[in-house]
Amino acid sequence: MVRDFTLAFVALFVAVDALGVIPLYLGLTAGLSPAERRRLPWQSTLTAAAVGLGFLLVGDAVFRVLGISTSDFQVAGGILLLVLSIHDLLAPPAKSGVRPAGTIGAVPLGTPLIVGPAALATLALLVHSYGYRVTLAALAANMLVAFLVLRHADKVGRVFGVAGSEVIAKVANLLLAAFGVSLVRRGFTDLVKQ
Repeated sequence: MVRDFTLAFVALFVAVDALGVIPLYLGLTAGLSPAERRRLPWQSTLTAAAVGLGFLLVGDAVFRVLGISTSDFQVAGGILLLVLSIHDLLAPPAKSGVRPAGTIGAVPLGTPLIVGPAALATLALLVHSYGYRVTLAALAANMLVAFLVLRHADKVGRVFGVAGSEVIAKVANLLLAAFGVSLVRRGFTDLVKQ
């Protein structure tokens, strides 16, 4: 049981990539008030947990009803990540108060950045390999890690400063675009093999 949990946790940790969200979080929350920034880790991780849990409960049924394969989901999710990252790469730096603070915790932070296509596809694979109990425990542990990472992201921001955080956010968006392309490629490869 412990070995299964460890394997599931690590696989989901890589897919969630909570540490990789820090630069994007700092870029998205630039200019928000301290009160709004304190609320966002809660909103983001609760949204991510709800999406992940909802997917675990109804994902297979929805996929079957709609005739969607995991490969289809990877392609669609990869395209979405690519579009989001290109938008963020090409968008001018945001002025204070421009971003809708009420929603960025849910979208894009909670989903698709914390629990996105990679995490959802991983959850689908984990539940078939280890069962619901182990997968739910791995999801809960990863959501705790994501919350703690976001809660302390400001400390990382102070180290890099505004310009450094903007550069890191742009590089992270480029990596996110590459990850989106990777998901599309893997999805197409799996579709061709079927």
